Amino acid sequence: MLAGLCLGLGGCAPADSGYVSYEADVRQQELRLCWQDEQNQRLGSLERLTAWLSGQGRTVVFAMNAGMFRPDYSPLGLFIEEDRVVTPLDTAVGAGNFYLQPNGVFYTTVDQQAVVCPTRSFRYSGRIRYATQSGPMLVVEGRIHPAFTPGSTNRQVRNGVGILPDGQVLLAMSKQKVSLYEFADFFRRRGCRNALYLDGFVSRAYAPAQGWQQTDGNFGVMLAVTEPVNE
Repeated sequence: MLAGLCLGLGGCAPADSGYVSYEADVRQQELRLCWQDEQNQRLGSLERLTAWLSGQGRTVVFAMNAGMFRPDYSPLGLFIEEDRVVTPLDTAVGAGNFYLQPNGVFYTTVDQQAVVCPTRSFRYSGRIRYATQSGPMLVVEGRIHPAFTPGSTNRQVRNGVGILPDGQVLLAMSKQKVSLYEFADFFRRRGCRNALYLDGFVSRAYAPAQGWQQTDGNFGVMLAVTEPVNE
């Protein structure tokens, strides 16, 4: 099925040939951040993630990697899973994309809302179901990150997350190498006032309704939008 023609609770984003994207409605769909299975073994790839969730009676309608990780594949920065803080918020100063300020947090709440915010604005309320920290922010209050420049030659395949005006979550990965400015502009053009970069050249996405099924990869935390198998 072509992008922009998907039906269901969430759905494919309007067609943009340069990106594979999906709009998730966290009020009706389950959006999970996953790192390890019940035996505390890292899931690692989109193939293992989709198989593991299928074993729990869930069909994956969209999945991708969901943040940067350390050499041992543990989450870099905040990771909350099922209301439990697995790794704490990272407010240190450092080099690389993760520490390019402002960086940010994507999280969902127990009352079915989704938020992207700068790290400095994040407050743990005890009502957060899932969260991942990454960086840099792509769009902050409707403006592209000030460090990004048009015409940049720093180009990679990139994936990220933004919040649409109606509260739905826009998940996207570029199909080709793009600059951070181009990637941020994609989210801004779609209406996201806040969007967060998740990762770069390692990125993979799984969107079977769009004929895009990358099942490889070697990741830390991953993201999956699922529905019951019988739907």
